[in-house]
Amino acid sequence: MLTNLSIANYALIEKLEMKPCPGLNMITGETGAGKSIMLGAVGLLLGNRADTKSLYDEDNKCIIEGVFEVDNYGLKPFFEQEELDYDSFCIIRREISPSGKSRAFINDTPVKLDTLKVLGKTLMDIHSQHENLLLGASSYQLSLLDAFADTKVEKQQFKKQFQAYIALQKKVRSLEKEMIGLQQEADYNQFQLEELSSLNLTRGEQEQLEAEEEILNHAEEIKAKALEALGLLDNEQMGAMQLLGSAKQHFNFLSKFGETFEELEQRFQSLLIELKDILDSLSAEEQGIEVDFEKAEWVRERLSKIYQLQKKHGVQSDEALIDLASSLADKVFRADHLEEELADKKNELDTAEKALYISGQQLSKKRMAVFNDFSKEIQQLLAQLGMENAKVEILRKEVPANESGIDEIDILFSANKGVPAQPIGQVASGGEFSRLMFAIKFVMADKMALPTLIFDEIDTGVSGEVALQMVRMMQKIAENHQVMCISHLPQVAAKGEKHYFVFKDNSAKRTVSKIKLLDAEERLLEIAKMISGSNPSATAYENAKELLNN
Repeated sequence: MLTNLSIANYALIEKLEMKPCPGLNMITGETGAGKSIMLGAVGLLLGNRADTKSLYDEDNKCIIEGVFEVDNYGLKPFFEQEELDYDSFCIIRREISPSGKSRAFINDTPVKLDTLKVLGKTLMDIHSQHENLLLGASSYQLSLLDAFADTKVEKQQFKKQFQAYIALQKKVRSLEKEMIGLQQEADYNQFQLEELSSLNLTRGEQEQLEAEEEILNHAEEIKAKALEALGLLDNEQMGAMQLLGSAKQHFNFLSKFGETFEELEQRFQSLLIELKDILDSLSAEEQGIEVDFEKAEWVRERLSKIYQLQKKHGVQSDEALIDLASSLADKVFRADHLEEELADKKNELDTAEKALYISGQQLSKKRMAVFNDFSKEIQQLLAQLGMENAKVEILRKEVPANESGIDEIDILFSANKGVPAQPIGQVASGGEFSRLMFAIKFVMADKMALPTLIFDEIDTGVSGEVALQMVRMMQKIAENHQVMCISHLPQVAAKGEKHYFVFKDNSAKRTVSKIKLLDAEERLLEIAKMISGSNPSATAYENAKELLNN
């Protein structure tokens, strides 16, 4: 339940704080005093989106903070799942900066709005005029029946199966689309694969062929230059090797005269060895080179085929062609075997659809089992609220499976004897709607296990004994739940354990909304004013005392 609410710099509120009691709290005030503004602030604590236009002072941030006692509501697993600190008192805070940035905190840990919304739904239920409109929606009516029938387990099971079914459905559609594409490309892919495979390329072959082509194209010139170099090195009379051999004798002689000459002689010996090795390698290369026009033509033709395929496929290397061939091979293989995979997935989908329908029927059965009980309880409560002839019926239609099941629900209502029940939105007047909604809230309070319920003028359109009966029922709800009621009726306001008064303060340059917890005398005056106006008569005071004492 809410133990403390503080609002700063929000709309007409400069600063406001209230500490509602665990039971029935009444909030009254003139129209436009700021009661709806308070509800807007509470809505922010529950995850509603923020608006910078709602700042009282545009230069400072807005801070709304609520302290909730959560010890008895089984929320510890939620806090563990969201990695939040758990305590018996949970502090929720929303901040709106002048720049428009909104932040949310749970026990001082920043959280996303989705997380806040999930927690908020377990802490508070706010009735508003907007919810009256929601009552006409099939999805909202279905959620009421699910809470009444306690279908949580069945709904979770169905939702899990539905999500698995949708995933399979998407997979089948994806495979069908892929199969159409592969079938359309099958012949072309096969042709391309055969063209690439016939080349029988190996990685690095292109580079090797290009080097070989370069040598074959210049074979005569290379051979001539190599022979000329060999002649200069190894001529019997004037070759470099013969001259260096003569120099070797001189180095041998000099090496006897100190380390320097010995080192030079060793270096000269290394030079001779290296030069001899070069001579042998050059000779071998020269002998290996042949002027082979047939081979040169073969190399040119093979490279030409490689270049043509590279140009055709927009690639630059033999590795890319090999990778392309591998990819085409995969596509051809995939096309040959996809039909079998698709058939298997379709069988899985059929099985999942049958299981989903069985699960949907089980969920529907549990829902339909409470139709009479739900209608009966609402009718009994409406009779207590002055609608003895009210009639509530539930119409169910089977629809294609969706996340909520296979049911479409329509709650039908008639307020008068002999008048056929019709969809709620078409037949209920303002006062009838208020009583109907209140009866539903009364029934659902324990079913939904909400710590705090807020009624925003749910007594609109009712008066007299009906209003008294309504507030007695609020008192009944307040035995197990915290209730906060915004009302304009004195007979309702007089029954709260605490009475808060919302008013506008015009004493400064700018109007400010404020809230005040009324003491006994202030409360008597406020009830009297609600009965007869701003200057209550003695009779109004007596009536106010009677309302407060009974």
